[in-house]
Formats: sequence, C-alpha cells, structure tokens
Amino acid sequence: MKNEASFTEGVRLFRNKRYEAALKEFLELETGEGEYPELSYYLGLCYTHLEKYDEALLYLEQVVASGEGLIHLYQGRMILGVIYSITRRYRLAEFEFRKLLEDGFESAKVYSALAYTLFFQKKPDESIVFLEKALELEDDNANALNSFGYILAEGNTRLAAARKYCERAVEKNPRNPAYLDSLGWVYYRIGNLKDSRMLLRKALEYAPRNREILFHLRTVMEAMEK
Repeated sequence: MKNEASFTEGVRLFRNKRYEAALKEFLELETGEGEYPELSYYLGLCYTHLEKYDEALLYLEQVVASGEGLIHLYQGRMILGVIYSITRRYRLAEFEFRKLLEDGFESAKVYSALAYTLFFQKKPDESIVFLEKALELEDDNANALNSFGYILAEGNTRLAAARKYCERAVEKNPRNPAYLDSLGWVYYRIGNLKDSRMLLRKALEYAPRNREILFHLRTVMEAMEK
C-alpha cells in the first residue's frame, strides 16, 4: 500500500510540475521486477525536465526497449530524440525520429524534429523535404514554419517565403525567442537592419544567454556601423 501511495503521489507531483519532489517519491519506491511498468517513464520525464539528460536517457532507453504502451513508446522515443538534439548528438536523434516514422508515428512534430537534426548535419535540402511534409499535415505548425524560414534565410534563398514563414511563426507565439531570432535574421538577410535589430533585442530579452541570438545581434550591429 505504501508503494502504491508513493507512486500515486509521485504522479500527482509530476503533473503539478513539481519535478524534484516527484523524483524523490519515485526513487523511494521499493519495486520488484515488472512492478510499476510506468516508473521508468516517469523517472525519465522527471530527469528530462530537470535537465539531467544522462539520467533521463538511461530510463527512457528502458521505456523504448520494453515496447510497452504505444503512448509511452512514442513519448519515450520522441524525448530521446529531443535530448540527443539538445546535446548535439544529431545522428542518434535522427535515428529516433526515423524509427518513429517507420513505426507509423507520422506527425508534423516528428517531421519537424527530424528536419532540425538533418539541418545541423548540413543536409538543408533533405531538411526542407521533411518540413514540407510537416506543413502538409499541419500548415500552421509554428516549429515547422520557423525552421523552414530560418533554413531559407541561412541559405540566403527564397527570402520572401522565409519572411512569410517566420512571420506566421511569430504571430502564433510572439514571445518565443527562437521565432523572434529567426525573423530578425530574415530581416537582416533582406537588408532591413532596423527591424532586425529590434527583433533580435527582443529575442535576447527572453533568452539573454543564447549564443546564437547574441551572434546574430552582433552581426547586425556591425552591419549598421558600416
């Protein structure tokens, strides 16, 4: 009974975003083999939210290996891919996202995440193919719109389309620093330095330690001084 109460309390704390407290409850459980099959799933999620990625990977790999529960399998593999992307292990991230597609988990979210990993492996053309698939499924997916616009801006091509995609992403989430950064970078590419600086400064307010935003802003400021 004590174990059951602790597990239930851990889930409650997790759903209330009290991840440290939830983790403590889960780790204190005394479990036998096969008992509480969802435990690895919740431990992996807690560690992910606490940005303890090595620990998260340990438990999420167990979730994926067990193959129990389609929702947990999808979420576990999806989060594995995200963690690998965050930690710049892009080939491992690509594997997880492609496996999701092979298993029938086709969604704008998966296509967009896969496109992200391909872009950072210097495969922009392939990345665009998957972003197009994402937008076919969900034409207002903000992540896909933002990524599409940014990739075009990085390639300094189709800038009118890049601007449209990034503006739509910002409209959906005007406080997202990544979206503001992308739109600011598009404006830099088309020569609108004033609006570019304004957007990049705003992006930096929401993410003051982001190196990419700082680099973009510095680039714009140097261009304005010439």
